[in-house]
Amino acid sequence: MQVAAIQMVSGTRLEDNLAAARALLEQAAQGGAELAVLPEYFCVMGHKDTDKLALGEAAGKGLIQRFLATAARELKLWVVGGTLPLQTATPERVRNTTLVFDPSGACVARYDKIHLFYFDNGREQYHEGRVIEAGDTPVQFDLPSRGGHTWRVGLSVCYDLRFPELYRAHASAGADLLLVPSAFTHTTGQAHWEVLLRARAVENLAYVLAPAQGGVHENGRHTWGHTMLVDPWGVVLAEQDQDAGVVQGTLDPERLRSVRLQLPSLSHRVL
Repeated sequence: MQVAAIQMVSGTRLEDNLAAARALLEQAAQGGAELAVLPEYFCVMGHKDTDKLALGEAAGKGLIQRFLATAARELKLWVVGGTLPLQTATPERVRNTTLVFDPSGACVARYDKIHLFYFDNGREQYHEGRVIEAGDTPVQFDLPSRGGHTWRVGLSVCYDLRFPELYRAHASAGADLLLVPSAFTHTTGQAHWEVLLRARAVENLAYVLAPAQGGVHENGRHTWGHTMLVDPWGVVLAEQDQDAGVVQGTLDPERLRSVRLQLPSLSHRVL
């Protein structure tokens, strides 16, 4: 199955970000992708954390959700909408939510980011918990590919990558593809991004597809990028370092089966 991970350098204006995302989704479709995954915060990288609140949508309604559904239907793609802000019962909080749309434009899965990023090295400070309400439930969905193989897909977002127990829960549920839409900072990404992605692939014997924000943003933030596709042996199959673009590659069910037969570590778990 052909897949695409979309790298963006999102700005502060929703309409501009949606236009950029549409062009990249079209590029993915033209390249033969069946699944295209947008990065975290694809719809906005605001000047302030609270900028997300004004864009918060009710589940099943709103401009961003219509955009994703329309793109999936018109391009005949499975589209994973990175993350977008969904409203909560508290006006001062939103969920940082991944939505999955099938090629008919129907929303078939929702994952609310569980782990909220906090980082303070004296020069940079990030505290997602100020405006984001955490989710609490791992989510998988099934994607029947054109080639006849049904892929079990586990959802995660950015900072989740540092918590291997989430990915083990996906593996226990039968996941063979792990998605990690992200907006890693340049500082933390340079240190840990690739090693964590490859570790999640190796320890769960699964493909990992990780679209990212990658560049210097209008708000001054610098994200690491390095969108990549990693195979179940930890081999990086495709990667883009910085700037907007589409990273495409092939998921091979026979490769997955072969690796899991050669090293059946998932069946050797004790704890």
